[in-house]
Amino acid sequence: MRTRTRVFKSAVFGVAIAILFATAASAARLKDVADVEGVRSNKLIGYGLVIGLSKTGDGNSVKFTKATITNMLENMGITVDPKDVKGGNVASVMVTAELPAFSRQGTKIDVTVSSIGDAKSLQGGTLLLTPLKAADGQIYAVAQGPVSVGGFTAEVNGDSVTKNHTTVGLIPSGGIVERELPFDFNRQDELHLTLRSGDFTTIARAVASINAGMGATVARADDNRTITIDVPDNYRSNVVGLMAQIENIGNHARPGSEGHRQ
Repeated sequence: MRTRTRVFKSAVFGVAIAILFATAASAARLKDVADVEGVRSNKLIGYGLVIGLSKTGDGNSVKFTKATITNMLENMGITVDPKDVKGGNVASVMVTAELPAFSRQGTKIDVTVSSIGDAKSLQGGTLLLTPLKAADGQIYAVAQGPVSVGGFTAEVNGDSVTKNHTTVGLIPSGGIVERELPFDFNRQDELHLTLRSGDFTTIARAVASINAGMGATVARADDNRTITIDVPDNYRSNVVGLMAQIENIGNHARPGSEGHRQ
């Protein structure tokens, strides 16, 4: 009898948990299942030099590092024969970062520095001023500063031990935005939302929820993933306020739970 009671209680508990999860899923907000077109980060990349290394930089066989050092010094008015450039204290690196949406000039961003030569470690190095470009070839930020490495390399009597990656480092707030992306969010006449998972049932319910929440027919589904929202007259020049209201509307359907996914 006790066994049956325990089984019954376990079954009831399981059903209750399932109902809670189903309720939480059905109350998903639009901001949790969809993205606003145009509101995204952009990838940045650049090539630079990390200096100040203690014989852990690129060796003499890495010719492009020598060439870069030579060109840099020539730009500063110093003529150097590439044969006189010794390796060990400098490393060639690729610098990557993300330009957040709506970034303004002067905004600081984190940058990642990764060795592309045969350097052993970037520990203790400093990245020289490096322009960062986007896919359009334009410079949107510059980076510079001391590199923080999350690992280490120790060598004693010819034996060495390496912990984690020593050829990849981070410069917190090491990048500064120099160019802004031309995007005036508040001047838009239409908003476009994109579901992260294409589903006809979910998008139909999302459109219905938006129209019900706004008290007017402002949203329509273009396909099983895209929603177009006409900005009401009372929200012109205040699209931020409109989006703040819409993004918290529940879509009353778990993404991908029904319909035909493409």
